Amino acid sequence: MKTLDAQPFAYSFDPATTALIVIDMQRDFVEPHGFGEALGNDVSLLRRAIDPCRRLLDAARRAGLFVVHTREGHRPDLSNCPAAKLTRGGKTFIGQQGSMGRILIQGEPGHDIIPELYPQAGEPIIDKPGKGAFFATDLHLILQARGIRSLIICGVTTEVCVQTTAREANDRGYEVLIPEDCCASYFPEFHRAALEMIKAQGAIVGWVSDADAVIDALR
Repeated sequence: MKTLDAQPFAYSFDPATTALIVIDMQRDFVEPHGFGEALGNDVSLLRRAIDPCRRLLDAARRAGLFVVHTREGHRPDLSNCPAAKLTRGGKTFIGQQGSMGRILIQGEPGHDIIPELYPQAGEPIIDKPGKGAFFATDLHLILQARGIRSLIICGVTTEVCVQTTAREANDRGYEVLIPEDCCASYFPEFHRAALEMIKAQGAIVGWVSDADAVIDALR
């Protein structure tokens, strides 16, 4: 695979050892009337990432990349939800009834991945209780078993779950690439700042590119 030139890029991704990680493209975050909107956010800002993610996901599948999806959420009895996380914006949301079932609860409609990016057979779904995809999950074991060394990370939100996962991956020795238009935030300034932190000092955490460049490289 050729290297990407959207950012000075010193690493060539091999499809055989590269995985695409799609972070938390869930109805509760991306669709109206979910958790994100309950917090007072404009979900249209996240929905901008859907089409670039869909194009990249299609290209990754064609190229034979290993694809993994994640969902943030908790057990129905909330036994894996820390008390410090239960209250956001001064109110309790997680576990309460919303228009798509109980908010951020495993098995509820809102917890599931949006139809536009729904996993295909053979694509693992990692259910995570925290922000990072490696915390309290078997993601690292799954990637090691496949010989994965490089990760393309997309999803929401840029400054929270995407950035946390990128930093966790970097600490575990993975090469990391984030296509900037395949992730999004309720706060555009946070999106920009998070990506600047990721790619600072010669990609101290990872590389930043865009969907078109990655798709072109996958060809």
